[in-house]
Amino acid sequence: MNFLTDIQWENLFDPELAVREAPYILGGLPHVVWISLLTMALGLILGLIVALCRMSDRVWLRVPARVYISVIRGTPLLVQLFILYFGLPVIGVTLTPLFAGIIGLALNVGGYAAETIRGAILSIPRGQWEAAYSLNMTTRQALRRVVLPQAARVALPSLANTFLSLVKDTSLLAMITVNEMFYRAKIIGGRTFDYMTVYIEVAFFYWVICTLLAMLQERLERRYGRHTA
Repeated sequence: MNFLTDIQWENLFDPELAVREAPYILGGLPHVVWISLLTMALGLILGLIVALCRMSDRVWLRVPARVYISVIRGTPLLVQLFILYFGLPVIGVTLTPLFAGIIGLALNVGGYAAETIRGAILSIPRGQWEAAYSLNMTTRQALRRVVLPQAARVALPSLANTFLSLVKDTSLLAMITVNEMFYRAKIIGGRTFDYMTVYIEVAFFYWVICTLLAMLQERLERRYGRHTA
């Protein structure tokens, strides 16, 4: 009880500060949106390529793909970003914070999406491939016209969750000074020394964004589920 009574609750959240600084923090929202969309698109392309390499019979394609997935999934995203931004200059490669952030997030999404896409492709019955071959389709045509459309429906829930995580992960770009919402909240916190208020506020903004995306995800899943029923 003493612990609870000793807490200075009046310092927990300053509504006046939150309202005054909300426009400045939300000024970083466009960065969150376009970086998330761009890196998700790049990550999906990379994930598809890596998934196909992972499923290849050729060792020189399969092994590098497996190593890439293992490294991405086995190391923290923040460490990957630091290597790109702070580590590469050691060997003479200097990236801007934004470019390093985009590459880092896309590589990370690609590693996770690759396994999701691979699993979705493998879930398609072999008979679908054979039916496509019976129509004189090549492997590439069968993949593009028959298998991938069905695999996309299977992978949708998992990829949607990956996108939700990606939106939240954009806050890590503040650590390499990308001017998104959390970076702006840190600036305000450093100026006012009221970190709790601005961090609660930016958490609320991320929560609203992710809640809206989760609602969109449910609608998409219901729509595709109805078409596949």
